[in-house]
Amino acid sequence: MSKAFRDRIQTMNEMYKLPVHDTPHLFEGTDDRLLKFKKTLLDEVAEIDDIVNQIHRDASEIEVQVAIADLLGDIIVYCRSEAMKYGIPLEEVLDIIMDSNESKLGADGKPIYDENGKFLKGPNYWKPEPRIRELLAEYAPKK
Repeated sequence: MSKAFRDRIQTMNEMYKLPVHDTPHLFEGTDDRLLKFKKTLLDEVAEIDDIVNQIHRDASEIEVQVAIADLLGDIIVYCRSEAMKYGIPLEEVLDIIMDSNESKLGADGKPIYDENGKFLKGPNYWKPEPRIRELLAEYAPKK
């Protein structure tokens, strides 16, 4: 049986001597850490241009699919690793965000989209941040 993704990220963080926290944590210099993380993500996102160029050069369908899969996978790995550094229970946060996304349906129970295909907020929408705050408080070290 293979290890869960979260466990594999923890093993990776430990192997590369990256922080691992089980409870919410902020670092001295969190602002600098976040800016470095942003740069890492922007470097990854810039790979989209390479993929678009592959498409324009008539790369094979499988090569473009591989490039997209690698791009998305790298971003997810970086994000999961970063969450672990901050002691954020990311899978639970994602459940809250998905529940919130599902609350965006229109009054008729159908999705509402903008011109880019992003979901718009319907009348029953609720913000995820209060529930995320509650979740993180549950994990916070007791003082």
